[in-house]
Amino acid sequence: MTKWAASLIRISNHEVETLQKRLAEITERRMAAEMRVTLLDAEAEAEAKNAEGDPSAGWYMIGYREGYKRRRADMLVQIEQCQQEEAGARDALSEAFENLKKYEHVAEQAKILAAKKMNAFEAAQMDELSIRRAAVGGR
Repeated sequence: MTKWAASLIRISNHEVETLQKRLAEITERRMAAEMRVTLLDAEAEAEAKNAEGDPSAGWYMIGYREGYKRRRADMLVQIEQCQQEEAGARDALSEAFENLKKYEHVAEQAKILAAKKMNAFEAAQMDELSIRRAAVGGR
């Protein structure tokens, strides 16, 4: 394999690995935000059950529900942003994989072409050797 092909493949591999790490980080952030929404929902349910038995908790629950709705909406916005970023990262990763495969294919074709040229050169040398032997033996 030629140096330029090896360099292209190495750079492309690095790009793919970088994009895979980025995608993993985005997915981790999205999952963490989804977990926080689940925890907020569970916390709100627990607060509602605690407030059922306490008549003075009514005023408290109004403020709590407003805060809960805002925090939940913020988390849902974060999840949506992560999903959009994740889609972009997946597209970029797919393109990087395609480029890597193209470079690998070009390198493989260059390797095959070099082998064919070497075989043709060796065959020509063998033909020349046999012609020389025939010429020397025929005298």
